[in-house]
Amino acid sequence: MQLTGAQALIKSLEMQGVDVMFGLPGGAILPVYDPIIDSSIRHILVRHEQGAGHMAEGYAMVTGKPGVAMVTSGPGATNIVTPLANAYMDSTPLIVVSGQVATGSIGTDAFQECDITGVTMGITKHNWLIKDVDDIPSVVAAAFHVATTGRPGPVLIDFPKDIANATMEWYWPSSVEDLDLPGYHPVTAGDPELIRRAAGLIRQAHRPVLYVGGGVLKSRAADVLRALAERTGIPVVTTLMARGAFPDSHPQCLGMPGMHGNYTAVTAMQRSDLLISLGARFDDRVTGKISAFAPEAKIIHVDIDPAELGKVRTADVGIAGDCAMVAEELLSAMNADSETPVVQDLTPWWEQIHTWQEQFPLYYDHTEGGAIKPQMVVEQLRDAAPADAIVVAGVGQHQMWASQYWQFDYPYTWVNSGGAGTMGFAVPASIGAKVGRPDRMVWAIDGDGCFQMTAQELVTATAEQIPVKVAILNNAYLGMVRQWQEMFYEERYSEVYLSPDLPDYVKWAEAMGCVGIRAESPEDVGPAIEKANSIDDRPVVVDFRTDAFEKVFPMVAAGRSNDDIVVHPDQAAPPR
Repeated sequence: MQLTGAQALIKSLEMQGVDVMFGLPGGAILPVYDPIIDSSIRHILVRHEQGAGHMAEGYAMVTGKPGVAMVTSGPGATNIVTPLANAYMDSTPLIVVSGQVATGSIGTDAFQECDITGVTMGITKHNWLIKDVDDIPSVVAAAFHVATTGRPGPVLIDFPKDIANATMEWYWPSSVEDLDLPGYHPVTAGDPELIRRAAGLIRQAHRPVLYVGGGVLKSRAADVLRALAERTGIPVVTTLMARGAFPDSHPQCLGMPGMHGNYTAVTAMQRSDLLISLGARFDDRVTGKISAFAPEAKIIHVDIDPAELGKVRTADVGIAGDCAMVAEELLSAMNADSETPVVQDLTPWWEQIHTWQEQFPLYYDHTEGGAIKPQMVVEQLRDAAPADAIVVAGVGQHQMWASQYWQFDYPYTWVNSGGAGTMGFAVPASIGAKVGRPDRMVWAIDGDGCFQMTAQELVTATAEQIPVKVAILNNAYLGMVRQWQEMFYEERYSEVYLSPDLPDYVKWAEAMGCVGIRAESPEDVGPAIEKANSIDDRPVVVDFRTDAFEKVFPMVAAGRSNDDIVVHPDQAAPPR
């Protein structure tokens, strides 16, 4: 069967089970847009290529399937660099197809030419410039294999215009062995001797903590994590990228650690004698000053990416492998020796943990009257939403409050930009999440600064009938930057004021075909949320006018030890 390169590309995507893609056409990619008309794949036309990438990320994070985005050459390709970097940092499977000028024009500075494979080499797992039309099916199959196996991540296929117009005899690779991937052999099963040694360390520990990262979600390991935790009775912390991997309502869950984690999670890690890290990478937001991090703890580090082992903190036992498989193997090892206790008596450890929880819970000033407290908005959104609602956050104070005050009892219900910290992520990612899970309520909790970066994608949501809901915690500032300037720069507020009224968010929402709602007092919050939740036929934007002076606590300042955690001023100072 003779196909053009463009037809072969679309057919290859169909063979991979792609049901939706996000994109924006242009000159170099134009030939590929013609066969989309006859394809089973739904194409969602975005208003900016960055939106396409973030939508694909949101789709991938809630479904576990790779997200697919298609853009044209030059500025189309460079506009999707940020989502590629974001997906690379957060290990999100993403397939980006970029148009390219004809092969004969590459290197001539042709109109809208860009060396996008060179630009993205450091922020993709791999990328391909297709130079032969016959390579299309095998390259697409390889791209999906690389993006979804081992440590997931983004890949890019650069697709010259003349390749799209050339013809080839259709085929499809029969197996992974047919793909040209020399040296790519992800390790999944843990080494049995290392598993045995890890089990031994767990049995000996008196103050262990399960330190759970996003890799647990990538490997679909939530169930076995719960089984391992309940078998051992060990407390669990879930990083920003792992919220929902272990239920917040579970008595063993301590919540989120890190720079703005809760006091108990941060301090339990700091005082532990064993950290069992599953799919976490000892990120600087979690460790604080690395030389002072968990000084008495031995380390078991499990990660699918061998490069993570020993990168930040030397592990006593470093296991390269898939989190689900290694956790299963650990559970089997713990159960194998029936004559040896699974763990030490952890009663004294739990008594200390409960003391911290009682002394330093998450806290904010609940004084009645005055401006709307952003934490209260998150709590009321949470209480009015179904338990399995999906929450998508931008980056900044609102992101931290959302992670702190929402209760995540189900995996794949929290979508955010962790490693890259990409402002503008929430609106497009929420659209992708809703496309991936149309049966779920999807709330984007955004800041006014973030919202202004990508709000135009709500035009996409309206046009495509994707009824997301957006809560803007509008404090008229770049809030997290303002907080740092207040605390560390003697209140010298440089270039952080945004204005609560410019733009008018209700009118802007209405201009984009959404329902716009404003809440200006605490009494307005409940009715605004109730109205938003009652609307299912179009997007909704709620402008919550929140307290501009509210700060995120607890907090560990950058470069400081986790021992220096700062709680809300109304709480007693933590003991030294």
